Amino acid sequence: MNPLRYLALGCLIGCTAVFRVGGAPAQTAPVFAGPFRAGELGAPPRNEASGLAASRRTPDLLWIHDDSGGQAALFGVGLDGALRGRLPIRSAKNDDWEDLAAAEFDGRAWLLIANTGDNLARRSHVSLLLVPEPAPHQFEATPAAATLRITYEDGPRDCESVAIDAAERSVYLLSKRDLPPRLYRVDMPAPLGNADLKARFLGLVTHLPGPTVAQAALKGHLGKHRAEPCAMDFASDGYAAVILTYGDVLLFPRQPNESWTAALQRVPVRLAEHGLPQAEAVCFSPDGRHIFVASESSRTLLRYDRR
Repeated sequence: MNPLRYLALGCLIGCTAVFRVGGAPAQTAPVFAGPFRAGELGAPPRNEASGLAASRRTPDLLWIHDDSGGQAALFGVGLDGALRGRLPIRSAKNDDWEDLAAAEFDGRAWLLIANTGDNLARRSHVSLLLVPEPAPHQFEATPAAATLRITYEDGPRDCESVAIDAAERSVYLLSKRDLPPRLYRVDMPAPLGNADLKARFLGLVTHLPGPTVAQAALKGHLGKHRAEPCAMDFASDGYAAVILTYGDVLLFPRQPNESWTAALQRVPVRLAEHGLPQAEAVCFSPDGRHIFVASESSRTLLRYDRR
């Protein structure tokens, strides 16, 4: 399916909805137009973009990485996808890097690499690597400042969707192959350092749109697997979460002082379909006004714009 077929339509159509909390009318969800073609990705090398995050130190920079077996490195690209540089992560291995997140806490900007893929649910533990984000144009090899070894309290899970809440100092993980997906939380140690942590189960995320009968008959990721979550991000000010599935970009607005669990258990706002063949990476811009989407097996970088 060609993503360009959606561009003209996406430029004209935004997505809005009034959502409810506890049955009472709540605020109107933000409206996003798109998708727009932002550019062609100059990285990652294997064309298996599996994680995407917006820099907190360089305004026009995105970070991206390859899927399992790729280089143990992050790649900086511009908002048009053009390659800006490579950041090797020393003493690390890309076992199955599946998501990437960016946040600021402890007075620093951080990148979190989610080495959390586990297709067969056999890994005794997975890991989260926290890397200090470099200053602009200073992409020198660096080790992870902290490695968090994660075990799930109810057994191994395949997870490709990870997000940070910097205010909570927490990481949220959403399982992929469970039906419905399961949401977990890990609290980062203070001060930050290597640690063995337990991922605590929070609840089920039950409203990811499944395939129609016709869609389920399609081959590939846009068929029966189109509802599987493959990336997640939280807006830096906490106003919403975005979950990317193989078929959809889903926005979950959050009320003030509401938990992420409650927000993610609501029916989401569906943005215009991305149309990518194997979408696996999503992030908000730091100001929350844009959403970027990337895919394996495609170099197209898409962008949704908040009106």
